[in-house]
Amino acid sequence: MFKKIASVLIASGFLAGCITSPTGRSQFIFMPDAQVNQMGLEAFDTIKKEKKMSASSQYNQLAHCISQAIVSEQGGNWEVVVFEDKSPNAFALPGNKIGIYTGMIALVDNQEQLAAVIGHEVGHVLAKHSNERASQEMAVSQGMAIIQAIGSPQSTLGQTAFGLLGVGTEYGILMPYSRIQESEADIIGADLMAKAGFDPRQSIGLWQKMEQASSGQQPIEFLSTHPAHATRIKDLEQHMPQAMSLYEKAKTQGKQPQCN
Repeated sequence: MFKKIASVLIASGFLAGCITSPTGRSQFIFMPDAQVNQMGLEAFDTIKKEKKMSASSQYNQLAHCISQAIVSEQGGNWEVVVFEDKSPNAFALPGNKIGIYTGMIALVDNQEQLAAVIGHEVGHVLAKHSNERASQEMAVSQGMAIIQAIGSPQSTLGQTAFGLLGVGTEYGILMPYSRIQESEADIIGADLMAKAGFDPRQSIGLWQKMEQASSGQQPIEFLSTHPAHATRIKDLEQHMPQAMSLYEKAKTQGKQPQCN
């Protein structure tokens, strides 16, 4: 039975073949989106059971307001949860799930910087980066066993599955997105926040602030797998004219979020 299921998934994956990311990059997507989305849903349920959710009405209102503005043009219902955790981190999962740590909200200076974080993470989902990584892993090693292990995050395979989804080190193995994927999420995130009416120039300020926060210490988890500071700033600066054009258009449409 397992072999039959795997064969169907493999066949459908090859039919999907290579797709094009939102930035025009060619991607190898092997797994059906429905399967990866289910992994995201199950992973998010596991995290909610294991991590305390914040009771702060201020933090929850801020996170939901910004997230809703970011995803409003993407369609679908997105679940947003603020987790009580002092580390400055955030993530988004396939299946339209967004997790934000209280430490990240405490770190940022304004709504625009948090919008840059959320836009970046949603960018990973829209660009199907989890599917891309899981497809590569499935094609070369564990295959379906990884998918089935998502409900057991303490097992080795379960840790690998969480790592593929980009959740973080508390579940064992951090399998970072490639620098190409991270840079792509930066660009997509800048465009998403601009379309929602948030000033994309604050994305540069965010990364500068996070770099300062990790100065002299181990890089904070959210920053540790990303491109070098100078590379990120350069790429965003080069893309800023396009993002600013989207921002100006959003303002003419009356998009001026007031989430603070």
